[in-house]
Amino acid sequence: MPVKVLHVASECFPLVKTGGLADVAAALPQAQRTAGLDARLLLPGLPGILEGMSQTRKVADLGTCLGVAGVRLLAGRLGADGLPAWVIDAPMLYRRPGNPYLMPDGRDWPDNLQRFGLLGWVAAQIAGAGVLPRWRPDVVHAHDWHAGMACAYLHSHARPATSVFTVHNLAYQGLFPHADGALLGLSSAYLTSAGLEYHGQLSFMKAGLKFADRITTVSPTYAHEIATPEYGHGLDGVIRARAAVVSGILNGIDTAVWDPATNAHLACGYDRDHLHGKAHCKAALQTEVGLAPDADAPLLGALSRLTAQKGLDLLLQVLPRWLYSGGQFIVQGNGDAALEAGFRDLARQHPRRVASHADYDEGRAHRLIAGADLLAVPSRFEPCGLTQMYALRYGTLPVVRRTGGLADTVRDGPSEDRAPSSEQTGFVFGRADATDLDEALTRARSAWRDLARRRALQRAAMAMDFGWATSARRYADLYAVCVADRDRA
Repeated sequence: MPVKVLHVASECFPLVKTGGLADVAAALPQAQRTAGLDARLLLPGLPGILEGMSQTRKVADLGTCLGVAGVRLLAGRLGADGLPAWVIDAPMLYRRPGNPYLMPDGRDWPDNLQRFGLLGWVAAQIAGAGVLPRWRPDVVHAHDWHAGMACAYLHSHARPATSVFTVHNLAYQGLFPHADGALLGLSSAYLTSAGLEYHGQLSFMKAGLKFADRITTVSPTYAHEIATPEYGHGLDGVIRARAAVVSGILNGIDTAVWDPATNAHLACGYDRDHLHGKAHCKAALQTEVGLAPDADAPLLGALSRLTAQKGLDLLLQVLPRWLYSGGQFIVQGNGDAALEAGFRDLARQHPRRVASHADYDEGRAHRLIAGADLLAVPSRFEPCGLTQMYALRYGTLPVVRRTGGLADTVRDGPSEDRAPSSEQTGFVFGRADATDLDEALTRARSAWRDLARRRALQRAAMAMDFGWATSARRYADLYAVCVADRDRA
């Protein structure tokens, strides 16, 4: 019998997406099904998710859960491949427009504890209470803090299924007032420092870290980084205490969605053996966003949330020099108001050299990565990062900081502080400062202007395989260990 896996997540591409978590929730279960696992998905009943499901039907009335009445469990299918999914229908908690976590004014929804506590509670019910008598998971795979309570509830229910908790970004911890802990329906022992308590608050991230049977991160390097004070965000001690069950498995990308040869969003398809189409994509992008139609200007792109984590303030510092040397720049992303204003001002000062788009447009995101020559990802920390993998697949050379998944996916050439590489695929810098970033951009600009070297770098980049098949196999191996440990217990 195949291992049965219930993935628990708060969003899923393309129905609801605020970041890479949505891409993982959509692609990983499907890749696992292709590999022979019985993987399914549990999601909150957000408007976009309910609207995007097909074959929807009610499978259970759950009654009153965590103080919320009338909770139902719906079943249906997601996407063209018909991924089996369950959705928690709790209109009072989930049927709200806009961001799934934040109110229109940017503050957290005040009932997020119940909204995401319920997600974990229902996962545990599916695993252990006969809610779905014909299907019970061997493994509950909880993704990030939003699903962290699934691990605590499973622990409190004597582990009816083994649990895996994946940290997608330790910086976001799901913190709530300690006084609200009574709403979770757990014994008081779970609300102490041995459980969810974190500096006088409750942390859903800590719930996953403390009570999961296995912990993964979305890249091997990040698994080591989060055990240090620099990257541990106050939870490094908890992680070091559980070091024996922590591992890193690199995320993948959907290589069908991100295929430059077949992507309908692009002006022209291309592949590693026919790169002339990339020049057409660049020209089309320049026209679309109002940049000067200059094939000889290296076009640097950025596709990112505008936050301090992403190092976009460093990019703002070095862009004047980049523009002075003849380069162009395009950014798509929103977030920090000061960063948004900084990029807007730069575009106003250089209207044919800089384009700034604070709105999110999926099609433009594909065209940006295809049309840019280089992609800047100067993150202070980056658990995995997907944009650099998209860029590599599109022959757009990444300029990245050596951290997390960026360090695991981009290969630089030889230098005094880097091991030689016969297949360089991008440009990596060390310190999170403008000087190191500027040096990397200078090297990237020089390499780009050498056509033979540019083509060699692009072909090496596009030869890399970041599809989900490898990651799916590694998770399957981990699940097998978890199930074997459970059976021996």
